[in-house]
Amino acid sequence: MRMTEMLFTTLNPGTALTAEQLLANVDLGALAPAQRPYVVLNMVATADGRAAVAGRAGPIGDEADRQLFHQLRATADAVLMGARTASIERSQRLVRDPALRESRRRRGLKPDPVACIVSGRLNVAADIPLLQDNHSHVVIATGARGRLDGARAQVEYLRCASDLFELASVLGTLRSDYGVRSVVCEGGPTLNSTLFREGLIDELFLTVASKLAGGPDALTIVSGLPLAEIVELELVWSLRSGDDLFLRYRVASARANA
Repeated sequence: MRMTEMLFTTLNPGTALTAEQLLANVDLGALAPAQRPYVVLNMVATADGRAAVAGRAGPIGDEADRQLFHQLRATADAVLMGARTASIERSQRLVRDPALRESRRRRGLKPDPVACIVSGRLNVAADIPLLQDNHSHVVIATGARGRLDGARAQVEYLRCASDLFELASVLGTLRSDYGVRSVVCEGGPTLNSTLFREGLIDELFLTVASKLAGGPDALTIVSGLPLAEIVELELVWSLRSGDDLFLRYRVASARANA
Protein backbone atom coordinates (compact mmCIF):
# COMPACT_ATOMS: atom_id res chain seq x y z
CA MET A 1 0.00 0.00 0.00
CA ARG A 2 1.09 3.58 -0.53
CA MET A 3 1.20 4.59 3.15
CA THR A 4 3.58 3.09 5.70
CA GLU A 5 2.35 -0.42 6.46
CA MET A 6 1.49 -0.96 10.10
CA LEU A 7 2.67 -4.11 11.87
CA PHE A 8 0.56 -6.44 14.01
CA THR A 9 2.12 -8.63 16.69
CA THR A 10 0.88 -11.12 19.26
CA LEU A 11 0.45 -9.74 22.78
CA ASN A 12 3.59 -11.60 23.81
CA PRO A 13 6.03 -10.14 21.25
CA GLY A 14 6.43 -12.44 18.30
CA THR A 15 6.51 -12.25 14.52
CA ALA A 16 5.31 -8.91 13.16
CA LEU A 17 2.92 -9.06 10.20
CA THR A 18 1.32 -6.47 7.96
CA ALA A 19 -2.44 -6.50 7.42
CA GLU A 20 -1.85 -8.02 3.98
CA GLN A 21 0.26 -10.83 5.42
CA LEU A 22 -2.20 -11.39 8.24
CA LEU A 23 -5.08 -12.08 5.84
CA ALA A 24 -3.11 -13.57 2.93
CA ASN A 25 -4.36 -17.12 3.54
CA VAL A 26 -7.85 -16.25 4.79
CA ASP A 27 -10.47 -17.72 2.44
CA LEU A 28 -13.84 -16.76 3.90
CA GLY A 29 -15.79 -18.12 0.94
CA ALA A 30 -14.49 -21.62 1.58
CA LEU A 31 -16.20 -21.51 4.99
CA ALA A 32 -19.65 -20.66 3.63
CA PRO A 33 -22.60 -22.79 4.74
CA ALA A 34 -24.77 -24.32 2.05
CA GLN A 35 -27.58 -21.74 1.90
CA ARG A 36 -25.91 -18.40 2.63
CA PRO A 37 -22.58 -16.60 2.61
CA TYR A 38 -20.09 -16.74 5.46
CA VAL A 39 -20.60 -13.50 7.40
CA VAL A 40 -17.87 -11.60 9.22
CA LEU A 41 -18.69 -8.54 11.31
CA ASN A 42 -15.95 -5.91 11.42
CA MET A 43 -16.26 -3.23 14.11
CA VAL A 44 -14.20 -0.74 16.10
CA ALA A 45 -14.89 0.53 19.61
CA THR A 46 -13.21 2.68 22.23
CA ALA A 47 -11.88 1.14 25.45
CA ASP A 48 -15.08 2.28 27.18
CA GLY A 49 -17.20 0.51 24.58
CA ARG A 50 -18.35 3.35 22.34
CA ALA A 51 -18.86 2.45 18.67
CA ALA A 52 -19.25 6.04 17.50
CA VAL A 53 -17.97 9.50 18.39
CA ALA A 54 -20.08 12.44 17.23
CA GLY A 55 -22.17 9.89 15.37
CA ARG A 56 -19.31 8.34 13.39
CA ALA A 57 -16.97 5.36 13.81
CA GLY A 58 -14.24 6.98 11.72
CA PRO A 59 -12.60 9.02 14.54
CA ILE A 60 -12.08 5.91 16.70
CA GLY A 61 -9.68 3.83 14.61
CA ASP A 62 -6.10 4.67 13.66
CA GLU A 63 -4.01 3.80 10.60
CA ALA A 64 -3.59 0.15 11.60
CA ASP A 65 -7.34 -0.26 11.93
CA ARG A 66 -7.89 1.35 8.53
CA GLN A 67 -5.37 -0.95 6.86
CA LEU A 68 -6.94 -4.07 8.38
CA PHE A 69 -10.39 -2.71 7.47
CA HIS A 70 -9.45 -2.37 3.78
CA GLN A 71 -7.61 -5.70 3.67
CA LEU A 72 -10.63 -7.46 5.14
CA ARG A 73 -12.85 -5.88 2.50
CA ALA A 74 -10.43 -7.19 -0.11
CA THR A 75 -11.11 -10.79 0.98
CA ALA A 76 -14.91 -10.71 0.59
CA ASP A 77 -17.42 -11.09 -2.23
CA ALA A 78 -19.70 -8.46 -0.70
CA VAL A 79 -19.78 -5.74 1.95
CA LEU A 80 -23.00 -5.30 3.94
CA MET A 81 -24.02 -2.07 5.68
CA GLY A 82 -27.10 -0.29 6.94
CA ALA A 83 -28.39 2.79 5.17
CA ARG A 84 -27.65 5.04 8.14
CA THR A 85 -24.04 3.85 8.31
CA ALA A 86 -23.58 4.32 4.56
CA SER A 87 -24.99 7.83 4.77
CA ILE A 88 -23.23 9.02 7.94
CA GLU A 89 -19.84 7.57 6.99
CA ARG A 90 -20.26 8.83 3.40
CA SER A 91 -19.28 5.43 2.02
CA GLN A 92 -17.09 5.45 -1.08
CA ARG A 93 -15.99 2.87 -3.64
CA LEU A 94 -15.28 -0.18 -1.51
CA VAL A 95 -11.80 -0.98 -2.86
CA ARG A 96 -10.11 2.20 -4.03
CA ASP A 97 -6.48 1.02 -3.98
CA PRO A 98 -5.47 -0.50 -7.36
CA ALA A 99 -3.07 -2.85 -5.54
CA LEU A 100 -5.94 -4.25 -3.49
CA ARG A 101 -8.07 -4.69 -6.59
CA GLU A 102 -5.20 -6.64 -8.15
CA SER A 103 -4.93 -8.69 -4.95
CA ARG A 104 -8.62 -9.55 -5.32
CA ARG A 105 -8.03 -10.71 -8.91
CA ARG A 106 -5.27 -13.02 -7.68
CA ARG A 107 -7.75 -14.49 -5.19
CA GLY A 108 -10.18 -15.16 -8.04
CA LEU A 109 -12.53 -12.38 -6.95
CA LYS A 110 -14.01 -9.50 -8.91
CA PRO A 111 -12.03 -6.24 -8.58
CA ASP A 112 -14.79 -4.70 -6.44
CA PRO A 113 -17.06 -6.42 -3.91
CA VAL A 114 -20.80 -6.07 -4.25
CA ALA A 115 -22.05 -3.37 -1.87
CA CYS A 116 -25.28 -4.42 -0.15
CA ILE A 117 -27.16 -1.65 1.66
CA VAL A 118 -30.04 -2.58 3.96
CA SER A 119 -32.70 0.13 3.95
CA GLY A 120 -36.20 -0.98 4.89
CA ARG A 121 -37.80 2.26 3.72
CA LEU A 122 -35.17 3.26 1.15
CA ASN A 123 -33.88 6.05 3.38
CA VAL A 124 -30.49 6.39 1.71
CA ALA A 125 -29.17 9.47 -0.03
CA ALA A 126 -28.23 8.98 -3.69
CA ASP A 127 -25.44 11.54 -3.37
CA ILE A 128 -23.15 9.44 -1.16
CA PRO A 129 -19.88 8.75 -3.03
CA LEU A 130 -20.52 5.00 -3.26
CA LEU A 131 -23.74 5.56 -5.20
CA GLN A 132 -22.07 8.17 -7.39
CA ASP A 133 -19.23 5.83 -8.38
CA ASN A 134 -19.81 4.21 -11.77
CA HIS A 135 -17.44 1.33 -10.92
CA SER A 136 -19.59 0.17 -8.00
CA HIS A 137 -22.28 -2.50 -8.02
CA VAL A 138 -24.83 -1.80 -5.28
CA VAL A 139 -27.68 -4.06 -4.20
CA ILE A 140 -30.24 -2.35 -1.95
CA ALA A 141 -32.39 -4.64 0.20
CA THR A 142 -35.60 -2.75 0.88
CA GLY A 143 -39.29 -3.11 1.56
CA ALA A 144 -40.03 0.11 -0.33
CA ARG A 145 -41.27 0.20 -3.90
CA GLY A 146 -39.42 3.32 -5.07
CA ARG A 147 -36.06 3.85 -6.72
CA LEU A 148 -33.16 6.22 -6.09
CA ASP A 149 -32.85 9.09 -8.52
CA GLY A 150 -29.45 10.31 -9.66
CA ALA A 151 -27.30 7.31 -8.70
CA ARG A 152 -24.41 6.61 -11.09
CA ALA A 153 -23.45 3.23 -9.66
CA GLN A 154 -25.03 0.06 -10.99
CA VAL A 155 -27.94 -0.20 -8.54
CA GLU A 156 -30.24 -3.20 -8.17
CA TYR A 157 -33.08 -3.67 -5.71
CA LEU A 158 -33.74 -6.73 -3.65
CA ARG A 159 -37.42 -6.19 -2.89
CA CYS A 160 -38.77 -7.60 0.35
CA ALA A 161 -42.36 -7.97 1.50
CA SER A 162 -42.05 -5.17 4.09
CA ASP A 163 -39.46 -3.03 5.87
CA LEU A 164 -39.36 -5.72 8.62
CA PHE A 165 -37.83 -8.42 6.45
CA GLU A 166 -35.62 -11.30 7.50
CA LEU A 167 -31.94 -10.88 6.70
CA ALA A 168 -31.57 -14.65 6.21
CA SER A 169 -33.60 -14.24 3.02
CA VAL A 170 -31.42 -11.33 1.88
CA LEU A 171 -28.23 -13.32 2.44
CA GLY A 172 -29.73 -16.36 0.73
CA THR A 173 -30.51 -14.28 -2.36
CA LEU A 174 -27.00 -12.81 -2.38
CA ARG A 175 -25.71 -16.39 -2.43
CA SER A 176 -28.11 -17.81 -5.03
CA ASP A 177 -28.51 -14.85 -7.39
CA TYR A 178 -25.18 -13.02 -7.08
CA GLY A 179 -22.74 -15.83 -6.27
CA VAL A 180 -21.74 -14.21 -2.96
CA ARG A 181 -19.99 -16.72 -0.69
CA SER A 182 -18.48 -14.28 1.82
CA VAL A 183 -19.73 -11.04 3.36
CA VAL A 184 -18.05 -8.45 5.55
CA CYS A 185 -20.65 -6.53 7.55
CA GLU A 186 -19.71 -3.03 8.72
CA GLY A 187 -22.80 -2.20 10.78
CA GLY A 188 -24.36 -0.22 12.15
CA PRO A 189 -25.27 -1.55 15.56
CA THR A 190 -28.98 -2.11 14.80
CA LEU A 191 -28.14 -4.18 11.72
CA ASN A 192 -25.59 -6.08 13.81
CA SER A 193 -28.22 -6.84 16.43
CA THR A 194 -30.62 -8.22 13.82
CA LEU A 195 -27.93 -10.42 12.31
CA PHE A 196 -27.00 -11.81 15.73
CA ARG A 197 -30.66 -12.46 16.61
CA GLU A 198 -31.09 -14.40 13.36
CA GLY A 199 -27.88 -16.38 14.00
CA LEU A 200 -26.23 -15.08 10.83
CA ILE A 201 -22.83 -13.84 12.04
CA ASP A 202 -19.99 -16.35 11.90
CA GLU A 203 -17.06 -14.20 13.07
CA LEU A 204 -16.39 -10.88 14.75
CA PHE A 205 -13.31 -8.78 14.03
CA LEU A 206 -13.16 -6.17 16.80
CA THR A 207 -10.64 -3.36 17.12
CA VAL A 208 -10.41 -1.98 20.66
CA ALA A 209 -8.91 1.48 20.33
CA SER A 210 -6.84 2.91 23.16
CA LYS A 211 -9.23 5.85 23.55
CA LEU A 212 -11.99 6.94 25.91
CA ALA A 213 -15.00 8.91 24.73
CA GLY A 214 -17.54 8.90 27.58
CA GLY A 215 -20.96 10.47 27.30
CA PRO A 216 -24.48 9.30 28.11
CA ASP A 217 -26.38 6.70 26.09
CA ALA A 218 -23.22 5.40 24.47
CA LEU A 219 -23.77 3.55 21.19
CA THR A 220 -22.20 0.08 21.35
CA ILE A 221 -21.42 -2.35 18.51
CA VAL A 222 -24.78 -4.10 19.09
CA SER A 223 -27.84 -2.01 19.92
CA GLY A 224 -31.62 -2.20 19.81
CA LEU A 225 -33.53 -5.01 21.46
CA PRO A 226 -31.63 -7.32 23.82
CA LEU A 227 -30.46 -10.56 22.26
CA ALA A 228 -32.61 -13.54 23.18
CA GLU A 229 -29.53 -15.36 24.47
CA ILE A 230 -25.98 -14.36 25.29
CA VAL A 231 -23.78 -14.98 22.23
CA GLU A 232 -20.69 -17.00 23.13
CA LEU A 233 -17.47 -16.10 21.31
CA GLU A 234 -14.30 -18.13 20.79
CA LEU A 235 -11.06 -16.19 20.46
CA VAL A 236 -9.18 -16.93 17.22
CA TRP A 237 -6.42 -14.37 17.62
CA SER A 238 -5.45 -11.37 19.73
CA LEU A 239 -2.99 -8.90 18.23
CA ARG A 240 -1.74 -5.44 18.93
CA SER A 241 -0.48 -2.52 16.89
CA GLY A 242 0.79 0.30 19.01
CA ASP A 243 -1.60 0.50 21.96
CA ASP A 244 -4.66 -0.82 20.11
CA LEU A 245 -5.96 -4.40 20.29
CA PHE A 246 -7.20 -6.40 17.29
CA LEU A 247 -9.40 -9.34 18.25
CA ARG A 248 -10.82 -12.02 16.00
CA TYR A 249 -13.62 -14.15 17.40
CA ARG A 250 -15.57 -17.10 16.06
CA VAL A 251 -19.24 -17.18 17.03
CA ALA A 252 -19.65 -20.49 18.85
CA SER A 253 -23.32 -21.00 17.88
CA ALA A 254 -22.51 -20.34 14.21
CA ARG A 255 -19.92 -23.14 14.22
CA ALA A 256 -22.38 -25.48 15.90
CA ASN A 257 -25.03 -24.74 13.25
CA ALA A 258 -22.70 -24.84 10.23
